[in-house]
Amino acid sequence: MLGHSYPCFQTGLRLNMTAMAPENHLKPKNPRILCLHGFRTSGRILQAGIGKWPDTILRDLDLDFLDAPFPATGKSDVERFFDPPYYEWYQASKVRCNKIPFFSMLIIDTINTIRVKGFKEYRNFEECLAYIEDYMLKNGPFDGLLGFSQGAFLTAAIPGMQEQGTALTKVPKVKFLVIISGAKFPGLMFGEPKAAVNAFSSPVRCPSLHFIGERDFLKTEGEVLVESFVEPVVIHHSGGHIIPKLDTKAEEKVLSFFQGIRQMLSDEPAPVRSLM
Repeated sequence: MLGHSYPCFQTGLRLNMTAMAPENHLKPKNPRILCLHGFRTSGRILQAGIGKWPDTILRDLDLDFLDAPFPATGKSDVERFFDPPYYEWYQASKVRCNKIPFFSMLIIDTINTIRVKGFKEYRNFEECLAYIEDYMLKNGPFDGLLGFSQGAFLTAAIPGMQEQGTALTKVPKVKFLVIISGAKFPGLMFGEPKAAVNAFSSPVRCPSLHFIGERDFLKTEGEVLVESFVEPVVIHHSGGHIIPKLDTKAEEKVLSFFQGIRQMLSDEPAPVRSLM
């Protein structure tokens, strides 16, 4: 279980160029982002997908890809494309009930193998949150989170859990999110997982960038999730449950989002920034 750090995907080059620049001409600090992968995949697999994005975006981001704490407890759908090991953030049990609303009958059959039929029982969820917090304490500070699928479920809920004081209370509050194929935890309809029950009880005010696929089985749930955020930036793509490639329009939208983030971070008072 490792964290794979890829600052701008050009670590040495960026650091050398920064060191050579006159102090009064330094660029704003690149946002540090902790990246959470999908179900039964890994940090390196997520990095392979994000790494296909244009260099105009990646060169100004400091990305850290963390492996989930638990080895995969079943088969991974990415075995044909990526070598193991594979990990999962937590485990959940299905509800055996014929009265579950249709919107909770979710199936992931492309990149991930989460099969959700009204997940009610969550295992190792608190341990997962403690693991993420410990990594952030030891390897941070981090400015934002990026998550795909199961990682996006966590990413979307963390600001609200921090606000409620139920998770990640030892680290600074997350300042922005990138959510790819995300949704709210299906178990919230049953009051689970308990730490996240009130994560969306009030509007989430940190800046957020959402990717929603037209053929993603989570399209509707992703659109519902967006409604919980204040002024979200949304990019629709024609694909399914995937990390999408970015066309020119999407690239411009992502660049604009991160320009705003860098401005927000540079505008923070120095004492606040130093604690991050």
